[in-house]
Amino acid sequence: GSHPQHLHNSLPPFIDVLPPGPFYDVDRSANITALVNQPAKLNCRVNKIGNRTVSWLRHRDTHLLTVGPYTYTSDQRFRAVHTAGSEDWSLTVKFAQVRDSGMYECQVSTTPPMRHFIWLTVVEPKTYICGSGDVFINTGSNINLTCVVDYTPKPPSYVIWKHNNKVITYDSERGGVSVVTEKGSRTITNLLVRSASLMDSGTYSCNPSSAPVAKVLVHILNGEHPEAMQHGGQSPYDVSVWLLATAIILLATLT
Repeated sequence: GSHPQHLHNSLPPFIDVLPPGPFYDVDRSANITALVNQPAKLNCRVNKIGNRTVSWLRHRDTHLLTVGPYTYTSDQRFRAVHTAGSEDWSLTVKFAQVRDSGMYECQVSTTPPMRHFIWLTVVEPKTYICGSGDVFINTGSNINLTCVVDYTPKPPSYVIWKHNNKVITYDSERGGVSVVTEKGSRTITNLLVRSASLMDSGTYSCNPSSAPVAKVLVHILNGEHPEAMQHGGQSPYDVSVWLLATAIILLATLT
């Protein structure tokens, strides 16, 4: 009586695992992030599709975008892409815009239809100076500012630092000013102003060629407590702790 049971157990366990089809290859049909004004490509991989068709819908307004190779929307930026024999059915968006962000649906014409959702996020170039809020520095200490430029299609051709809206020149009489810039998919530029004096206080701005400006207000303290300059008051101890925390965050960001 136990022999057929034994035979069944000896069959390879994976035979029944895959459905007869079609089914989504979820790893090849993932959420994507695209840069504004650049092409975005949403991929949907369907195994064992047989003679069924793939449609793409925009979820927020259930707008039918494409069916098989045909585009059904009047928005010329959307297009279905499929190579014969391939299991990939892509939706491309030319010149992606922030408003294109959201959920898209890759639908297979089974009964009932199969649905797989892909989230598109379109990001604009972003610039920020590390740390939060105003910077407090004692006379004679160094001003050390780090600016990060994210989500640019290619690295900015230049990043200019300004102090109170004047371009900071590195060969000025003041001396002791240096800038180090590393360009890449994320561009990082570091401004170092040695032995700060009261003249160095004010607004510092980081101005990339292809991204928004970021600004920070630097207060130089001549031995006075920052609470004189700030309601709610931080003691010098708080400030040094804050600067230390900022330095630690910076190191964590850069490494």
